[in-house]
Amino acid sequence: MTDSSTIKLLRECDSGIQMGISAINDVMNVAHDPQMRQILSDARAEHENLANHVKTMLVKYGDEGKDPSPVAKGMSWIKTNVMLAVDESDSTVADLITGGCNMGVKSIAKYLNEYEDAGETARGIAKQLMACEEELGKQMQHYL
Repeated sequence: MTDSSTIKLLRECDSGIQMGISAINDVMNVAHDPQMRQILSDARAEHENLANHVKTMLVKYGDEGKDPSPVAKGMSWIKTNVMLAVDESDSTVADLITGGCNMGVKSIAKYLNEYEDAGETARGIAKQLMACEEELGKQMQHYL
């Protein structure tokens, strides 16, 4: 295990979690179905719990974390707002969230491979994040 790889993996998880929370917040008030809103709320709470765990670990390593790329945040915001302007349905919300989940799983898998010598706790957090994203994507399939 190297501290450098552990910190880098935790920073990527931090950035991804922030993107996930932001995406959920962007669509939460648009969702019409109460069950969908509850699924989104539960997923946001799970992301927030992971965020707290990541932040605690990063502080232990003397690192402040990583904000998402302004370009990635901007592109996500534009896509969300354009798609919702055209169709403000639960299906559109599910499509946006599912796309974000798929991108999140792909990114975290990439970073798990890139930082393969990261510590087991950091790798566990990354795997929890992937599982959270996979589960949210599955739950959204009903609304597509």
